[in-house]
Amino acid sequence: MELEDQDRRILEVLQKDGQIPNARLAEQVGMSPSACWRRVRALEDAGVIKGYRALVDAARAGLSFHAIVLVQLTRHNGEFLQTFINTITRRPEVLDCFATTGEADYHLRVRCRDLESYNRFLETFLFPLPGVANVRTNLVLKEIKQETALDMGGA
Repeated sequence: MELEDQDRRILEVLQKDGQIPNARLAEQVGMSPSACWRRVRALEDAGVIKGYRALVDAARAGLSFHAIVLVQLTRHNGEFLQTFINTITRRPEVLDCFATTGEADYHLRVRCRDLESYNRFLETFLFPLPGVANVRTNLVLKEIKQETALDMGGA
């Protein structure tokens, strides 16, 4: 789907407030409510808008341990990789998983209640996974910038 300027304006507003009523959204982007509703539905149908969710303060929700975990694998065949990916994506502690270049094959962003629960995650889940050669943990000391929205400036 080729995004038009009105689509970008809609996405900018929805990324700030996914619960905004359609009438207010239409007013903010300069469209009629019915035209705005149709554009939002088209963006949803095309998969541009994947869903709506609440942004949760993890520390206030009791998840104070935050780390970036670098995982290096011993094997890289297709079946093994798919098993690794499927297993990792089912874990609630793993917020993000990126296949990367460099010394690590995957970078995981992990949130746990505390150091003890993270250690349990490592010992009972990550270390026993077949093909995991090396795991390196980088603790997140402070969140400086956490991107929650895409810049829809037409890039």
